[in-house]
Amino acid sequence: MEEDKIESVKKGFWEKVKKVAGKVPFLPDAIALYFAMLDPDTPLKAKLTIAGALTYFLTPWDVIPDVFLGAGYLDDAAVIAAVIQAATIFIKEEHRNKAKEFLGSASKEQKI
Repeated sequence: MEEDKIESVKKGFWEKVKKVAGKVPFLPDAIALYFAMLDPDTPLKAKLTIAGALTYFLTPWDVIPDVFLGAGYLDDAAVIAAVIQAATIFIKEEHRNKAKEFLGSASKEQKI
């Protein structure tokens, strides 16, 4: 049951990333969290915490709905920042590099 949360994030994550690319400054952090969640070395408890934050990011109807430009992603950013602080020991440089690589290649392909 707990792994369902992780699977749910996997299904919707990249679609959301493409949708918000260039609009939210915390996107590299969200992507690094995603890669940390997928890492077999990350403990299940940390994976579930990360999945919870990413699920919140994926959900358009949250405390401040994402349709409100500017303010709509402030709550998402706060949740991502809190999880980065809580799970920082599980976010490896490798995860951050993968996020940078993805964003670099995506911007070249799609001109994000």
